[in-house]
Amino acid sequence: MSLPKTLAQILFVGTQIVGRALLEAGRQAGRNARAGRVEASAAGAAGVGSGSAASPSDQLTRTHRMTLDEAKLILNLKQDVSAAGLGGSASAAAGAAAGEGKSILDQVREAMVKNYDHLFATNAPPAPKGQKGGGAGSFYIQSKVVRARERIEAEWGLLDAGKKAEAEASEGPAAENKPDQADKKP
Repeated sequence: MSLPKTLAQILFVGTQIVGRALLEAGRQAGRNARAGRVEASAAGAAGVGSGSAASPSDQLTRTHRMTLDEAKLILNLKQDVSAAGLGGSASAAAGAAAGEGKSILDQVREAMVKNYDHLFATNAPPAPKGQKGGGAGSFYIQSKVVRARERIEAEWGLLDAGKKAEAEASEGPAAENKPDQADKKP
């Protein structure tokens, strides 16, 4: 067999293989596009993805463009941030009873502030020549650190608001059922 004939056969077979692969990839892309439209319409009908039907935590995630887990990873927090936001939980009482003297909430907040301060300073812009201080100068990472702290604090605010609403709701019906002293006749 001659070299030109062999090269032509290799080129022909290679072209067939690549053509079949591209054809199958196009078919798969079409199937994925159709499936994506069906899933999106089903999710829209169920209320998923709309701001009105989502939980407050999901709304915070969309607002801050960061999940609570991502924020915990960025700030290197190992404790349960959402449970710590409740403050008066059983785990906080257990931590205080263990002789630590601080609630879980205080421990998590201190760890967050410590990690935040360290990461913020580390990623600060470099100091001008002749001056000490400064960091590596990654504005992107510094911004992520700030957004992570804001996301965690927003979650705590949400949990505190929910806790206050529950307290008001439990006090509200009890106060309505009690007769006022002014309404009584002597």
